[in-house]
Amino acid sequence: MKKRVPRSKRLDGREIGWREHVALPELGIASMRAKIDTGARTSALNTDHMERFERNGQHWISFTLPAAGRRSKVRYEAQLEDVRNIKNTGGVAETRPIIKTTMILGKRAWVIEISLADRENMKFDMIVGRTAIRTQRLIVNPGRSYLAGEPIGPAPLESNET
Repeated sequence: MKKRVPRSKRLDGREIGWREHVALPELGIASMRAKIDTGARTSALNTDHMERFERNGQHWISFTLPAAGRRSKVRYEAQLEDVRNIKNTGGVAETRPIIKTTMILGKRAWVIEISLADRENMKFDMIVGRTAIRTQRLIVNPGRSYLAGEPIGPAPLESNET
């Protein structure tokens, strides 16, 4: 008779919940709640006050993120990777800036693309889309949350408060 391998051994730490804590260390974010959304192709981050500019011949963007529990918002800068039409939750196409940054989920760290958008009316400041998790071969359990634990990685970088 074939010995059955427990489910936890088969998944080998690849199972994540429908919501998880993630870190974006290059943006100075040590931990934030994110919704894992396999229905969304591209990840999205709640931002406002976006301004494009050039630095050393490269296109950059500055923006602020909500600062929960703070009186002021934190200002960030990132190199602009692309500008794309992306459908919002209502199915309407919006032109959004795209940046690349490292995301840490549990013990895993990898570079993902994130669209910057106004998600003020959404419950999560970030959604992690399917292209971000595809390369890691993660399995989303829609009935569980926070299976990966707190992000484990390098200390966050300093950021500028406005």
